[in-house]
Amino acid sequence: MVLEGYRERVRPYVERLARPFLGWKPARLSGVALGLAAGAAALAAGVRWTTPLLFLPVSGLIILAGIFDVVDGQVARATGTASPRGDFLDHVLDRYADVLLVLGFAVSGYADPVVALLALVSLLLTSYMGTQAQAVGQGRLYSGLLSRADRLVVLALAAFLEFDWSLPWPWMPSEPWARFHLGGIGFTVVDVAFVYFVIAGQWTAFSRARRTYRALSGP
Repeated sequence: MVLEGYRERVRPYVERLARPFLGWKPARLSGVALGLAAGAAALAAGVRWTTPLLFLPVSGLIILAGIFDVVDGQVARATGTASPRGDFLDHVLDRYADVLLVLGFAVSGYADPVVALLALVSLLLTSYMGTQAQAVGQGRLYSGLLSRADRLVVLALAAFLEFDWSLPWPWMPSEPWARFHLGGIGFTVVDVAFVYFVIAGQWTAFSRARRTYRALSGP
């Protein structure tokens, strides 16, 4: 997935979404995004002791967190309040949100702990390489297979598919189909998402690092 490439195409829609929040401080919107991500993480973790039914609101909260994460920057630009401090705060809160979401899914029992750990490392490396390019004067990098928009969509979709579709509702399948087996090894949709994070995240981090290194002068 490469949703970052559609940034300019969706800008008019983001501007419309931001209009009701133009009276808000961008930092407050960033805080709301973190709160929604934390809520999603808590519900995902709660699946371990309750029911997969919680995965449906988890999916919705992740989408809402992503919307507020986009809106805060648009509000800052539209109101002329964009600043290095706000940009820094936004990145800090985004990283905490990433960590909380991965931990929530890891605790849920629907993800292999080792794969979840590798996914978390890959996400952090991806973000680090993007901001490190900015730190050395090459500008913030958003390119690659795994932008933040990509991983939020993947996580929301994984949570949606892990919802307990076995409920006897006439418009839903009568048997759960979110768990798979390959060669005698069982895995979940969340496992698939995390494996994608590992592969796409490492590729994105490497490509960003290579691009930045080649742009710098020196021996």
